[in-house]
Amino acid sequence: MNIDIQKLHPYPFEQLAKLKGDIQPKMSPIALSIGEPKHEAPKFALEALVNSMDGFSEYPKTQGRLQLRQLISRWLVQRFSLQGIDPEQIIPVSGTREALFSFTQAVVDRTKDQPTVLIPNPFYQIYEGAAYLAGADLIYLDCLEENGFQPDFDSISEEQWQKCQLLFVCTPGNPTGAVMDMADLQKLIRLADEYDFIIASDECYSEIYMDEYVAPAGLLQACAEMGRHDFKRCVVFHSLSKRSNVPGLRSGFVAGDADIMATYLKYRTYHGCALPVPVQIASEALWQDEGHVIENRRLYRNKFQSFKEILKDCWPLTMPDAGFYFWAKTPFDDLAFTKGLFEHKNVTLLPGQFLSRAPNGTNPGLGFVRMALVATEDECNEAANRIRDFILSQPC
Repeated sequence: MNIDIQKLHPYPFEQLAKLKGDIQPKMSPIALSIGEPKHEAPKFALEALVNSMDGFSEYPKTQGRLQLRQLISRWLVQRFSLQGIDPEQIIPVSGTREALFSFTQAVVDRTKDQPTVLIPNPFYQIYEGAAYLAGADLIYLDCLEENGFQPDFDSISEEQWQKCQLLFVCTPGNPTGAVMDMADLQKLIRLADEYDFIIASDECYSEIYMDEYVAPAGLLQACAEMGRHDFKRCVVFHSLSKRSNVPGLRSGFVAGDADIMATYLKYRTYHGCALPVPVQIASEALWQDEGHVIENRRLYRNKFQSFKEILKDCWPLTMPDAGFYFWAKTPFDDLAFTKGLFEHKNVTLLPGQFLSRAPNGTNPGLGFVRMALVATEDECNEAANRIRDFILSQPC
């Protein structure tokens, strides 16, 4: 067995199940704990999937259909103001979760002394597990409220940068919703040049944002503004799960530096996660359409505004820059708050400390919860009212 498996922590939802124990709430359940979109999937994409069922009779190519890669290239150019990106620099993947994991295995050089991966803290758990199983050391970059929930890259020492092989950024952030600005992205690109590491930018929430006229910047966009049209040392991860409400389609892509992508493609020919042809055809339909994405943002925007309004007199919430999570400071201990709310109101949240580590003695997720506003607006409003009742019922 791989001895590094022993380093893996229990997954947050396993910890959540243990926290809830055998409690049997009396009310109907409302789950705000998991980031699984519940809005209706676009019908035209489902029709494209059904109409291409004969594609299941053939093995899909690891690199994917050229038409899909061309459409993704066109979307990237339009969305991030690129001069262009060769479809050869794009690989469709079976959801970005598997891609983030497999990419790490492909790019970490374990023959080097103390290969190191840097990740935000709190973070999407795949970054950590992927780094451990690739044989790397980890450095956690705390995302604190006083820094706008952005990592403090100035805290990294010269020696740590020298050992860094891979830096994960998540923008918009999961769970914080914080968006990195262009200046910070370009600062990281210059650091990657200086210390020769790869930047992996998880941008799966990039199409859910609060101001319809201010879209989050992306890593490839930062490259283009610097005149770096080869995207050297830079790779991005995108998904249809959140953008298009099709988490079960398991469809996303990785794009960036041509040399890195060629090596990663070679890895994937053995990895064996090529997208089935019907899934690719449905994905082609989705990447060509922005109407459903605009409507998706409207639905989230309405939910966030009404949820915040219901709770304003007892639990003031700060709107995230993007994404569909409230990262909220709890009125008291996040574990007790989560457990009590579940027991008395059957609303499930995710304690912030389950999404973070405490390498320096302090867990940056302590005293926070993540709330995913993925259910219908009526359910989210009902959850907000139950949370309000629970908070107001607590002793002063």
